[in-house]
Amino acid sequence: MSKLPDRFDTVEAMEDFMTAPSEALIADLARTQGDIMVMGVGGKMGPTLARMAKRAAPDKKVIGVARFSEKGVREQLTKAGVETIPADLLDRAALEKLPKAANVVFMAGRKFGAAGNVPLTWAMNVQVPAMVAEIFKASRIVAFSTGCVYPFVPVESGGATEDVPPIPPPGDYATSCVGRERMFEYFSAEHGTPGRLFRLNYAIDMRYGVLHDIGRKVRDGETIDLAMGHANVIWQGDANSVALRCLAHATTPTTPINVTGPETFEVAKVAAEFGKLLGKVPKFTGKPAPTGWINNAARMVKEFGPPSVPLQKMIEWNADWLARDMATINKPTHYEVRDGTY
Repeated sequence: MSKLPDRFDTVEAMEDFMTAPSEALIADLARTQGDIMVMGVGGKMGPTLARMAKRAAPDKKVIGVARFSEKGVREQLTKAGVETIPADLLDRAALEKLPKAANVVFMAGRKFGAAGNVPLTWAMNVQVPAMVAEIFKASRIVAFSTGCVYPFVPVESGGATEDVPPIPPPGDYATSCVGRERMFEYFSAEHGTPGRLFRLNYAIDMRYGVLHDIGRKVRDGETIDLAMGHANVIWQGDANSVALRCLAHATTPTTPINVTGPETFEVAKVAAEFGKLLGKVPKFTGKPAPTGWINNAARMVKEFGPPSVPLQKMIEWNADWLARDMATINKPTHYEVRDGTY
């Protein structure tokens, strides 16, 4: 593994590092036939995943599909060699017009605001997956999911494994995410569609993520609620790489894989580390619950190897970024929520 940078001077430098493909990813995509379509490419992770795919497999067509409501995203993808198609994924006719790429990475979904428009949440998280799974039944489909499909587990347990039945705590978001998985499972079994259910627990970018949220509160003197006192995280570049490699590791029928860091960390300890790096004293309220949304990454590590960026390095990068008041997308993860209301 090459030496990790000490810091990122610009957003561009960070994204360049984040989208650099590993030799393992290049090899996996080389043996994966066909072009790659990324549905929901306009979200937080989609642009860097699509750019990584194009860098890893420059001879393949990489197609990004989204509404492209955020200014500049489509232009940046085009500049990186990614073809773009604007489409509303709720529109079945629009879905049917899309090219039938051999490989689909499905990243669309709705979390924040889920409680404000519950019918839309269920339409995006269940109806859209059902249509995609049916229309693209001849493709390989890696479907982004979430660790929130699991029940809370004891924090000292090492996390929920893929064998734990997906029965989440209350809340329309987590419950609809189980529905999303069920749609992909049903059509995969019905049509023999290869795939993976990508249960991601907290990707880390400098501009958002659990570490960004904790570090920003330490920097700004805000009180940190310790009720959700433990978490797992993974560098977004590592998460994107595993997602793309899953195309070469698809199963028939589709099967789940937890994607997160191999260690469970204590929020209070991470906040204390930010305090040291930022010269601040963290403020806390509450006490850690004995359970949390903790995922076991053993299957991912066995199939794809450990993440390339360790937790301590992610903390150092975030502290440096926050100390310089660099760009943020102002989208808190709400990792501390325990009642399922987002």
